[in-house]
Amino acid sequence: FLFSDKKSERAKDMHLVKKLNALLKAKTSDPDLIEAEAKELILDIKYPATKKQALESILTSERVPLPSLTNITQTLMDNLKKQELECVDEGLLQFCANKLKLLHLYELVSKLNSQSIQKDTPPSDNDLAKLLQLEEKDFHRLQTLLENYKKENTQTTVQFADEKDDVLSVKMFLEYLEYEKDMINVKDMEDGEYVALGSFFFWKCLCGESSTEEMCHALESAGFSPQILLSLLLNLWLSKEKDVLDKPDSVSCLHTMLSLLSKMKVPFHESWDTQSVSPWWQQMRTACVQSENNAAALLSAHVGHSVTAQIIDSVTEKKFSQIIVGSDTESWEALSLDTEYWKLLLKQLQDCLILQTLLHSKVSKRTKRVSSLQTEPLARLSVKKLLEAGKGGIADTVAKWVFKQGFSPLVLNLAQHKTNTDSTEESVEMHTNIFLEEPEADAGLETILELLQLAYQQFPCSLEVDVLHAHCCWEYVVQWNKDPEEACFLIRSIDHLRCIINAHIQHGIALMMWNTFIVKRLSSATYLMDKVGKAPKDRLCRRASMGDTAMTAFLGCCSDLLQTLLEADVSSDEMQAPVLDTEDAWVSVEGPVSIVELALEQKRIHYPLVEHQFVLCCILYAIMRFSLKSVKPLSLFDSKGKNAFFKDLTSIQLLPSGDMDPNVLSIRQQFLVKVVSAAVQTLCSSQKAKEVSEEELFPFEKGKNWPTLAVDLAQYLQISEDVVKRHYVCELYSYGMDHLGEEAFLQVTDKEVLASQLLILAGQRLAFALLHTQTKEGMELLARLPPTLCTWLKAMDPQELQNLEVPIATTAKLVNKVIEHLPENHGQYSLALNLIEAVEAI
Repeated sequence: FLFSDKKSERAKDMHLVKKLNALLKAKTSDPDLIEAEAKELILDIKYPATKKQALESILTSERVPLPSLTNITQTLMDNLKKQELECVDEGLLQFCANKLKLLHLYELVSKLNSQSIQKDTPPSDNDLAKLLQLEEKDFHRLQTLLENYKKENTQTTVQFADEKDDVLSVKMFLEYLEYEKDMINVKDMEDGEYVALGSFFFWKCLCGESSTEEMCHALESAGFSPQILLSLLLNLWLSKEKDVLDKPDSVSCLHTMLSLLSKMKVPFHESWDTQSVSPWWQQMRTACVQSENNAAALLSAHVGHSVTAQIIDSVTEKKFSQIIVGSDTESWEALSLDTEYWKLLLKQLQDCLILQTLLHSKVSKRTKRVSSLQTEPLARLSVKKLLEAGKGGIADTVAKWVFKQGFSPLVLNLAQHKTNTDSTEESVEMHTNIFLEEPEADAGLETILELLQLAYQQFPCSLEVDVLHAHCCWEYVVQWNKDPEEACFLIRSIDHLRCIINAHIQHGIALMMWNTFIVKRLSSATYLMDKVGKAPKDRLCRRASMGDTAMTAFLGCCSDLLQTLLEADVSSDEMQAPVLDTEDAWVSVEGPVSIVELALEQKRIHYPLVEHQFVLCCILYAIMRFSLKSVKPLSLFDSKGKNAFFKDLTSIQLLPSGDMDPNVLSIRQQFLVKVVSAAVQTLCSSQKAKEVSEEELFPFEKGKNWPTLAVDLAQYLQISEDVVKRHYVCELYSYGMDHLGEEAFLQVTDKEVLASQLLILAGQRLAFALLHTQTKEGMELLARLPPTLCTWLKAMDPQELQNLEVPIATTAKLVNKVIEHLPENHGQYSLALNLIEAVEAI
């Protein structure tokens, strides 16, 4: 019987719970009806655990209004209190009491939020400066920094139209909070929920629309600890940056609220060791350090610093009025230790704000195609992030921004230049050349230069211009490595490398780039080109790593990189390694070793080995640049030479020395001749394409004068430089570019040999004019020429010339030049004299 009795009671309880749930979901809209029926049902339930479950269902229902919730909970509590003591379930009674307290608190806060108080007149700048205990000029500087930040920081947080800041449903309120031993705790929740709770308590107060004193008193009486309230307040403040910056009076409201919270029962507790830092202010500083909303954090730190100073003043006054030395001095010292921490934090937050403002700024228009790698947004900064990013962290963040902007490295120098001097003629001239690639972008440049200058002033060590170029160089090469088709990234990386003035840094960065990103790709490109014996087609290049255009640029960059490395090795003997410093405010940074520190730890290169590797890069570049056929790059070296490639550049390797195999020398000479011919051909076609001035003719690319490069290579490859120079002159005349031929003629040492080579060229031109055009006058002239000359002309093959349409007067000049450099006893001297007569006759 007993058993079935219990069972039926359980069943009855479950039936009542079901009925209650149906009631809460029902369509009836009369709250009084719902309230009456819910009371009846909950009182009928027998088991305390089921009663609690039923009450929880009611409290989490969104359909029951606040007065009904309070009445139902109160009725249940009164009912429990009426029972005999031993029957009462203590847990349930306590549960009801706690929920009632929360309901009353919710009602009180809602009431305070709805009573609009007389708003004070907004404080003047002067009032705010006094409140924050700042000199007038410091206050104005703060205002300017915040204005700049607001201007650049246009990424607004999404705010939904119906989202009211001070409204929170009672259901959520009850979910967020719980009582434990008369103290209210906030449950673990997401950031957004935490902000919503803070808004409910404090947003109206921060806007000056409800009484801060009454709110703080209500919350303290309800059992909130000051620490929790401080945490809610700061979270709210830091998350509402945009609103806070638009309401200057919110700063004075925050000041009032912080002063009130600081006077509550806990912050300056006797149990603390007075020599240490106050955990209360430490809690606030930690929140500012971690926040990525730099402007809101900076403002709240100013308020915290000001309130701390006020408390110190009052303690000092007390101290003097009591004139008792002892325990008081210690607590006073601890407070002044807090002041020092505030000062440090204010400097760090200001630095961080200036940096964040820079990172938000943009060059106005980008006309060129932008890589997807450049469109990923930058992470936001906080003091904590910067303190954990290591010594190079600050330069690294700026380098990431430079990469996204994609402007010329000269911009960084120009800002540095403007920091060191006022705008001079020179900087203006430099300025006009910077954006030749993208003239429209100039509009945003002024702002960027100003923000960069400001950042340089804040970080004279971390953003020292060599350090910054080193980080930019590294950032670009890292990004290029993700997408080698973006050859412009590698080119830009080397541009930044070349801007580094200190040879020790430049040497280290170049060597690290080579080892980390370059050497493996270069070796696979070399073996591919050697295997196919010519410049490989796009499809083959892609299999190796990148398309043919990107591959060409890559090989050019390899030779530039090695050339820079060689120059840095020489220059580093003449200068000191730099001393890397950190700003006082950032000495406590921890984290990875900076790229510049790593660069300075690199071993010195073995110069001849790098030179040897450089020669190979130039050869490969020439093959790709001019799409040369039937060239195996490695066949230009003997076995010692081949073995030394791609070895560690700081190691000593066996390099070719002394006599070289004549077959190898012959292949080398053929190669250099091919390069010169291809260079002149390219020059000629580019000249035809657009009538260019001579200055623009070379280089075809930045800094590459191929004929000169071929002469330099001849020296390395043990080939007579004069052979290469003479071939260059002959090629220019063959293409009919006599004006350039005359200039190049002056560089040749053995002018006699060159003159006899050019004599043949003049003969070929004349043979074409007389024999191949076959005009009547030509035929008559031919009949009058000396027989030996006639025979010689008939033996000439004008088809060897690249350009047959050269005016005869130009050829006359050429023959005169030949005569000038042929000695009278030369075998072809008389032939040359006859040639002059013939040309003049025409």
